[in-house]
Amino acid sequence: MTGPNGVGKTNLLEAIHLGAQGFSPRTRSESRLVRFGAEAARVGISGTTGSAPFEARVDIAPGTGKQVLLNGAALATGDELRGRLAALVFIPERLAVVKGGPIVRRAYLDRMLGRVFPSRSDLPPSYGRAVAQRNAALRRVRAGESGLDAVEPWTAQVAALGTELDAARCELAGLLAPGLARIAAALGLEDAAIAYNGPGLTVAELEERLDRDVERAVTGAGPHLRDASIRAGERELRSFGSQGEQRTAVLALVLAEAGLLAERRGEPPLLLLDDVFSELDTERRGALLSQLPEGGQAVITATHRPGTARPDLVVEVTPGEARAAA
Repeated sequence: MTGPNGVGKTNLLEAIHLGAQGFSPRTRSESRLVRFGAEAARVGISGTTGSAPFEARVDIAPGTGKQVLLNGAALATGDELRGRLAALVFIPERLAVVKGGPIVRRAYLDRMLGRVFPSRSDLPPSYGRAVAQRNAALRRVRAGESGLDAVEPWTAQVAALGTELDAARCELAGLLAPGLARIAAALGLEDAAIAYNGPGLTVAELEERLDRDVERAVTGAGPHLRDASIRAGERELRSFGSQGEQRTAVLALVLAEAGLLAERRGEPPLLLLDDVFSELDTERRGALLSQLPEGGQAVITATHRPGTARPDLVVEVTPGEARAAA
């Protein structure tokens, strides 16, 4: 999609993502997705996944919740839609994966877990619920409402699920690392790497710090406190990377995940790439296009039509309208 700044290219990309994944990649406040003066918003998309056609629709009405439909059937949650349709997005807000705090990188890995390992999609929320239950038991102990025996069963669950989650995140980082290094190098960032240090969690470790956990009423060890490292050589890009290097690293991560999904599912995901050419020279623009998974579909926004783009694949965006290029 091409057009000047401010005409709505990113909004269209956001709408496609909403229709394919059930949520906006730019905001968690869904009421903001409804046009000013309107009572509701609706996004509908259609296409094929594998050889099967699909139609997805998302309706948002502030005050009454969100409705997600796939092929006319209502889904319980947007998570169910994400499990059926695969779409990845790169937008400027995604730089938080490198620039933000540990919670952003943990959330990024955990969302990816559900896409790469569907059978483990419930692992992060299950671990989160176990930690919440243990913290509630710790608060009751601190308040004198129950004894330490109320914490023990949750300690065992937190340790077991935490060890599983650490192992899954480590495996995922290991699968991503080769693609990240290759794609980042093609885009001019050498020696890019991602690593997650997850040694697992034991009951003994949690029991050793039980007095401190009771005093603070929180579980002070486990995967909910860990971080992933995104580097270029020995440099941690969060603190020692330029804006351009951080941008390249996140873009390479998205493309590495796309390649991993294509390999594991036998079909590449839909790629939604916002303004990815703006900081790349002609050679690296070509390198970026060469890294897109074969046989997949990508929607890319740009202020100007790339010289290599086929005219029949270009959509020109003007305020309130998107049409095929002349």
